[in-house]
Order: sequence, then structure tokens, then C-alpha cells
Amino acid sequence: MSPEPPDLGKAHLRIARPTDDLPAVVKFYCDGLGFEVLYEFQDHDGFDGVMLGRKGAAYHLEFTRKVGHQAGRAPTEDNLLVFYLPDEADWRAAVARLEKAGHKPVRAFNLYWDKRGRTFEDPDGYRVVLQNAGWSP
Repeated sequence: MSPEPPDLGKAHLRIARPTDDLPAVVKFYCDGLGFEVLYEFQDHDGFDGVMLGRKGAAYHLEFTRKVGHQAGRAPTEDNLLVFYLPDEADWRAAVARLEKAGHKPVRAFNLYWDKRGRTFEDPDGYRVVLQNAGWSP
């Protein structure tokens, strides 16, 4: 019999990916989504990086850059981060903040996301969906 799995419901989630333009990505997520710089580093084994999120949240995003390495753009238009915002006023404010920061919604690859949400593309082509709905399985 296998041991019980760890309780990942208590884990802190880090989503990490490389970028070719660290300043532009930081600007998108901080100015557009209101994230904060939680930690940053320079030349750690050849990598520069930044961790973005909200203090107290159970997740954060890490973006790294390695000199001489090209990360490229998102592999597809369906690479998504989805934020569920059930309160319509909060959702409208989040959409307006991204638009005010100069980002226009794009048509979602999966049109489901256009029914109750708005999709935005970050500088690397990865997409963020602001969904005006609650999440439940």
C-alpha cells in the first residue's frame, strides 16, 4: 500500500518561467495586475529573476532571465493564467487597470473565456484571463 499523499492544499505555489524582457514583464504584472515585487535577485548562478505576487497569497510568479539564453514567446495562445473574480465591480476594476496600463484585451483562443471574461497578453505572449465568475469544481 502506498503512503498517504502530501496535503498540497497547504502548499505555497510558485509558477516559474523564463522571459527575454524582465522589465516589461514586471511592468505588466505590477502596473497591470497590481502585483508587488516580493523578491528579486541578480546573477544567481547566471540568472536574474523576480518574484511577483501579493503578500499573503498562496501563490506567486517567478520570472527569470539568463544572459545568452533566448526564452522566446509562449508556445500557444492557450497558455493561460486564470484569475476568477466573482464580484463584478472587482472584475471591472481589474480589467480597467490593465487597460489603463496600456493593455488591450485579445480574443481568447478558447471562446469560452470571452463569455464572462477578458483575456490579455503579457509581453511574452502568455495570456492572463480575468474571469467574472467564481470557481467551483
